[in-house]
Amino acid sequence: MKLAPRLKEKYIKEIVPTLCKNLSFSNKMQAPRLVKIVLNMGLGLDGTDNKILKSAEDDLSAIAGQKAQVTKSKKSISNFKTRVGIPLGLKVTLRKDQMYFFLDRLVNIALPRIKDFRGLNPNSFDSEANYSFGVKEHIIFPEVNFDKVDKIRGLDITVVTTAKTKEQARMLLDSFNFPFAKVGIFSADKKKVKKNEDNEKSKDNNKEKNKELN
Repeated sequence: MKLAPRLKEKYIKEIVPTLCKNLSFSNKMQAPRLVKIVLNMGLGLDGTDNKILKSAEDDLSAIAGQKAQVTKSKKSISNFKTRVGIPLGLKVTLRKDQMYFFLDRLVNIALPRIKDFRGLNPNSFDSEANYSFGVKEHIIFPEVNFDKVDKIRGLDITVVTTAKTKEQARMLLDSFNFPFAKVGIFSADKKKVKKNEDNEKSKDNNKEKNKELN
């Protein structure tokens, strides 16, 4: 007997009724839902090496629980030494049960393994109410055999929803226990970075003034 995804059952039995109540929907079909989860792993010029490409393909396939597809260049760009048809990365699109199985592993196993993890940026919803974020190290997924990893790679993850607004999408992902960061953490980081940049500029200006005086 095929095991049903735990989060799929949770969505049907718990999340939908709660969303309908909180959003004042009279029909359960109005409740926002997940459509698909897309994983992208860029390889750059490493994609032209068959051994590296195969290793990365095996890793992403293990992470997703579904075979990864090679993405190829659609045009030639001389500055980047690319030509039409060369492999540049890998992609997996997860739907239905596979999507829920992956989401469960992502939220409850992989993300908590990130060192000094402070949560996902709550401001990364796009105008279509989809959510995207990046993972710097693919080895946070336990499916990856670290002993066989040739290089630690990053990947981008996009969660596509039927939500009409960013607020609805946030409520949906909150229901699946997405670990969003507390309000202000990322904006505080931006202010800190800007302050450091301003300090560096000030130091450079002072150095230039001292040179002129000398």
